[in-house]
Amino acid sequence: MLRWIRQQLGFDPPHQSDTRTVYIANRFPQHGHYVPQRFADNRIISSKYTIWNFVPKNLFEQFRRIANFYFLIIFLVQLMIDTPTSPVTSGLPLFFVITVTAIKQGYEDWLRHKADNEVNGAPVFVVRSGSLVQTRSKNIRVGDIVRVAKDETFPVDLVLLSSDRIEGTCHITTTSLDGETNLKTHYSVPETLVSRSVSRLESLHAVVECQQPDADLYRFVGRITITQQGEEIVRPLGPENLLLRGARLKNTKEIFGVAVYTGMESKMALNYKCKSQKRSAVEKSMNTFLLIYLGILLFEAVLSTILKYAWQAENKWDEPFYNQKTEQERNSSQILKFISDFLAFLVLYNFIIPISLYVTVEMQKFLGSFFIGWDLDLYHEESNQMAQVNTSDLNEELGQVEYVFTDKTGTLTENEMLFRECSINGVKYQEINGKLVPEGMTDDSLDGSSPRLSCEELLFLKAVSLCHTVQISYEQPGDGPGDPFSHANGFSSQMEYYASSPDEKALVEATKRMGVTFMGSHGETMEIKTLGKSEKYKLLHILEFDANRRRMSVILQTPSGEKMLFTKGAESAVLPFTTGGEIDKTRVHVDEFALKGLRTLVVACRHFSAEEYVEVDRLLHEACTALQQREERLAEVFSFIEKDLELLGATAVEDKLQEKVQETIEALRLAGIKVWVLTGDKHETAVSVSLSCGHFHRTMNILELVQQKSDNECAEQLRQLARRIKEDHVIQHGLVVDGASLSLALRGHEKLFMEVCKNCSAVLCCRMAPLQKAKVVRLLKTSPEKPITLAIGDGANDVSMIQEAHVGIGIMGKEGRQAVRNSDYAIARFKFLSKLLLVHGHFYYIRIATLVQYFFYKNVCFITPQFLYQFVCLFSQQTLYDSVYLTLYNICFTSLPILIYSLFEQLVHPHVLQSKPALYRDISRNSLLSFKTFLYWTLLGFCHAFVFFFGSYILMGEDTSLMGNGQMFGNWTFGTLVFTVMVITVTLKLALETHFWTWMNHFVTWGSIAFYFIFSLFYGGIIWPFLHTQDMYFVFVQLLSSGSAWFAIVIIITTCLFPDIIKKVFYRHLQPTSTQKSQMEEDERSVGSEYDSAESRSRGEDNWQLLAASPPPAQVPALYSLR
Repeated sequence: MLRWIRQQLGFDPPHQSDTRTVYIANRFPQHGHYVPQRFADNRIISSKYTIWNFVPKNLFEQFRRIANFYFLIIFLVQLMIDTPTSPVTSGLPLFFVITVTAIKQGYEDWLRHKADNEVNGAPVFVVRSGSLVQTRSKNIRVGDIVRVAKDETFPVDLVLLSSDRIEGTCHITTTSLDGETNLKTHYSVPETLVSRSVSRLESLHAVVECQQPDADLYRFVGRITITQQGEEIVRPLGPENLLLRGARLKNTKEIFGVAVYTGMESKMALNYKCKSQKRSAVEKSMNTFLLIYLGILLFEAVLSTILKYAWQAENKWDEPFYNQKTEQERNSSQILKFISDFLAFLVLYNFIIPISLYVTVEMQKFLGSFFIGWDLDLYHEESNQMAQVNTSDLNEELGQVEYVFTDKTGTLTENEMLFRECSINGVKYQEINGKLVPEGMTDDSLDGSSPRLSCEELLFLKAVSLCHTVQISYEQPGDGPGDPFSHANGFSSQMEYYASSPDEKALVEATKRMGVTFMGSHGETMEIKTLGKSEKYKLLHILEFDANRRRMSVILQTPSGEKMLFTKGAESAVLPFTTGGEIDKTRVHVDEFALKGLRTLVVACRHFSAEEYVEVDRLLHEACTALQQREERLAEVFSFIEKDLELLGATAVEDKLQEKVQETIEALRLAGIKVWVLTGDKHETAVSVSLSCGHFHRTMNILELVQQKSDNECAEQLRQLARRIKEDHVIQHGLVVDGASLSLALRGHEKLFMEVCKNCSAVLCCRMAPLQKAKVVRLLKTSPEKPITLAIGDGANDVSMIQEAHVGIGIMGKEGRQAVRNSDYAIARFKFLSKLLLVHGHFYYIRIATLVQYFFYKNVCFITPQFLYQFVCLFSQQTLYDSVYLTLYNICFTSLPILIYSLFEQLVHPHVLQSKPALYRDISRNSLLSFKTFLYWTLLGFCHAFVFFFGSYILMGEDTSLMGNGQMFGNWTFGTLVFTVMVITVTLKLALETHFWTWMNHFVTWGSIAFYFIFSLFYGGIIWPFLHTQDMYFVFVQLLSSGSAWFAIVIIITTCLFPDIIKKVFYRHLQPTSTQKSQMEEDERSVGSEYDSAESRSRGEDNWQLLAASPPPAQVPALYSLR
C-alpha cells in the first residue's frame, strides 16, 4: 500500500543495483536470505493527474498564472481590511474562473486516462500455476511468462524463450518503435527453445540477469542461467533475444517470453519524454501584458495614495466638519494608515487586471477545438477517422508554426512499395498485366498468353527472387508451421511475403507475377518456381547489408552444382565493381529512373570456380569466428568476394507516397514554414523519398554530413559546408545528416551545425534514434530566435519528438496508437496538415489575439474613469460605479460578444487561405500580439476612457439640474452615464472589428446592449429586499428620462468611434496588408456575383412581362426567336 501511494505521488524509489535478476515464472530461491527486487508494474501512464493529486496540482498550476494569483491576493485583502468594494466582487469571478478551468482540464485528462485504460486493460495470456491464464496487461509482473500470438503487439519487454518454430526463432516488425518496416528475426537460446508447451515451461528453472532499464532500443546486455539435471548452463543475451514492447509478432504462430522490463520501465516508455505543460506564445504574451498592467495598477494606487495625503495636508480637508475622526483614528500609526489606503486603492483599481480574460480564453479554446473534429475536410473516409484534439491549450499555436519536423514511414508514405520498371542487359522493361514488356511495346504486341523469357531476363529475375532475406507465411486454416515446400505443388493464393525491407517484398512479388516465384526457404535450401518448374538452390552464405557497403549478397549452389554470387545494392556501391555487362546503358537507365523519383537497385552476379569458392569459404569462416576486430575482417572479406561482377541490370521501385504530400509540403514552404524530415530509415531510402515528395527539389544542391567518425572530422566537414553555402547564394541547399554524425555535431559544434541548417531550405536527418529526434527539435526550439516548432509522426518512435515540440501531431497510422495518444492533435493523413495550419491555425490565432487585446482595452476603458474620479472626490476612495456593475461588467455585459467573435471570426474565406499560403506569413512571429499593437490598444483604451469621463463631465457636470422634473444629477447618475456610454462604445468597437457576421454575432452584440438596459431598469426600478443598501434605486430611469443625457451618449460614442472608422478606411486603401487585399478581392467577387444574379433576375422578370403582354398564340414563336 505504501509503495502504491509513493507511486501515485511520483516518488518511485531508484534502483539500488546496476543489474536486475529476474526469476523465470517467479520461482524465487527458498533460502531465507533472499530479498526480492522491486519492479514497476505494467501500467502505461500518459495522464497528468490522479484522483489524489488533481485538486492540489491543478490549483498550483492555475495560481501560477499571474492574474489568478493576483485576484487571490486582492480577495484576501478585501477580507482583511475595510475596502470600498465587497469581497464578492473579486471572489465570485475568481471562483468561476478556477472552477471552469479545472472542469475543462479534468475532462481532457479523463480522456487520457480512458486511452491509457484501453492499453492497460488489454487481454493477455500468462503462464501461472501450470496453466495458461488470461489477465489484463497491467497485471503482468517482471518474471511472468507471457504468450503472444501472431499479429499481436508485445505488451512488455520480453526475453524470447521459445516459439512454434523448430529453430526457436520469430519475426517481428518494429514500425511503431523505430519507423522501420523490415522484418527482424529474433532468437531463443538452445536450452529454452524446446519449451513450446505450458507444461515444459512450468518445469523450466532459469534466471535472467540483465542491465537496468535503458532507453537505447538497440542495446541489451544480459545472460540467462538454466539449471538442467543439477547443472547450470549460462548463455549470453543480446538485442537479438529481446522483444520490445510496441513491436508486433509476424510470420510466427505464437511465442513465449519472460517479462524483464514492464510499464514505464520498458524501452518504449523510456523513449517518451516526461509530459510537461506546454504553453503557447499567446499565453506568454498575456503574462507579459499582465505584468505591464500590474505596473500601471501599482502606479495608479501609489499616486492616488500620495495625492490623498498631499491633499489632506490642509486641516480643512483632513478632518472636515461633516466627517470628524474618532479618537482611535487620530492615534493610529501613519504607516499603517498609508498601507491601508494603498491597499484600498489597489482594490478600487484592481479590475484593470481582467480576471475573466483567462476563463474566456479557456472557453474559447475548449469550444473552438470542436471545429477541428467537425471539419469534414479533415475526415478520412477510407479509415472512417475524424481529426481529434487531445489538448485545446495550443489551438492558436497552429497559426505560428515556423518549423515542421516530420517522420517519413507511415507519415509521408503509405508504407507500400510498387515495382515500376527495370533494366536488363541494357534494355528497359516495364510490367504490363504481369508480363515483362520491353519499353515501346504493348501487351497486345506480344504473341500468346504465356510469357517467354530470354536467358538474360530469366537470370535477372532469378537473381532478384533469390538475393534477399524474405520470409513466407502460408495462411491456411489448420496449417501448422510445417515445411513450406509442402505447398510447392499446389501454390496457395494465401501465401504472404515478409521482407527485410519493403523494396525486397515488392521485387519478390514482381518476379512472382512475371513467372519466377520464390517458394520459401528451409534451413539451407531456397526454392523457386520458374514458369511452373521447381528449382532448389543451396544457400551457402549471406553477406548482410550494411551502411558502408550499401549492398547485400548471397552465395548459392545451383541445381547443377555451380557456385554463384548474386549481389544487389545502390548504383554507387555496385557499378564500380562490375567488369562485364551493359554498364553504360544501365547507368543511363538508373539516372532516368531516379529522375522519376523511383528507388533504384543494381543487380549483378559472379561465378566461382571450385578453387575460388574453397578460398572464399575459408576466409568467411575465419572472419565470422574471429573474436577480435570481427567487423573489420568481415568487411575486408566482403570486398574481396564482391568484385569482378557481371552486371545483370537494375530495378526501379516506387515508394507509394500518401495522397497530396507534395502539394502539402509546397504549401507549407510558401507559407514560410521550413520542413525537416527525421527518420530512422536508411540514407538512400530517405533521400529518395525526400526527392519524390518534393521535400528536396532536383535543382537543389544536396549537402551531406554523413559517416563522420570523430569530432574534428565532423567540425571540419561543417566548416566546409558553411563555406559552400556562403559561396553560392543563388542555389537552394538541402542538407542530409545521419544519426552518428548528428551525435558528434551536437556534442560540441551546435552553433556551427545550426548555422548550416538555417541556411538550408530543407533538412533530412536519417538513421535517427527516438531521443535524437527530440534533441533536434529541442535544439531548434531553444535557439536564439525561439521559433515555434511542430512535430508530426505515427509511431512510438516519434513520441519524444511530438512531446518536445511546441505542437505535437499524431498520424492515425497502421501501426500502433502511441503517437496519437501522446500528441496534442491527431489527423488521419499528412495532407490534412495544410488545412490544420493554414486555415484553422490562422483563424484561431487572429481570434485569440484580438480577444486578448480587446480584453485589456475594455478594462482600461472600465477602470481609468474610476481613477480620474478620485481627482474630483478628494481621493476618498469613493467608487464611480455601483458594486453590481463592477461585478457584472466582465461577466455579463461585455463577455458574450467577444466570446462569439473569438469562435466564428474569419478575416478571409477558408478556400482563399488554402489557395494563398503566403497569407500565413501575415500572422507569423506573433505579429498581432506585438508590443506595438498592444500599445495601440492600451492607448486607445486610455483615450476612450478620457472621452467617457470628461465628455460626461463637460456635458453634464456644469449644469446638474438637467432632470425633466428639475432634480439635480447625483454622483450615481454621473457614474451610470459614464458606465452606459462605456458599455455601448466597447461593444460597438468590437462590432467594427468584426469582419464575418453570423446571426449569433448580431444576437449577442445587440442583445448585450439591450440586456444592459433591461437589467438596469429592473435592478434600479424595484426595491430588492435582500439588498441592505440600494444606491441605484430609480437612478437609471431618471437618467434615461433626460434628453440631454441621450444627447451626451450619442455625442460621446460618435467622438470615440469616428476616428477609428477614418483610420480603418485610410489604412485599408493606402497601406493594405496581404490579408486586406484578399478581403477586397473577395468582396469584389461577391459584389460581382450579386450583380450577375440581380441582372439575371431582372432579365427573368422582363421575360415574364413580355410573356404576360404577348400577342395571340400564333405569334408566340416569334417571341421565342427574339429571345
